[in-house]
Amino acid sequence: MNHTGNCFCGAVELKVSGEPEAMGYCHCRSCRSWSGGPVNAFSLWKPEAVEVTKGADHIATFEKTAMSQRKYCTKCGGHLMTNHPTLGLVDVFTATIPTLKFNPGVHVNYSEAVLQIRDGLPKLKDFPAEFGGSGEMIAE
Repeated sequence: MNHTGNCFCGAVELKVSGEPEAMGYCHCRSCRSWSGGPVNAFSLWKPEAVEVTKGADHIATFEKTAMSQRKYCTKCGGHLMTNHPTLGLVDVFTATIPTLKFNPGVHVNYSEAVLQIRDGLPKLKDFPAEFGGSGEMIAE
């Protein structure tokens, strides 16, 4: 299945193909600040499943750490995606791809949460062990 999306002004368009590797919520301070909300909804894709189909010349990157290369539109400032080179995955913001049925499976960095969400999903203190985190669960 393919989904198309765009930045806030429409100058940049992208397409994701197939199914995401994972979907969930990140509660870290960086994601909250970048997203402008108390929690960030993510969808993680293999890099080959993400294609910019229009407006690549309008994409800029902000790299606060080596873990995250945040991509946004230079015309409107709309957030598009975050490359995570150390994980080999790309987080395409779920709001950017409106036809994707968001089916979250986990909360990461829940130790930094400012909004408690009681949804029965696993809450990880930081990241899963396979991504370099402790994999430690936090009770709801």
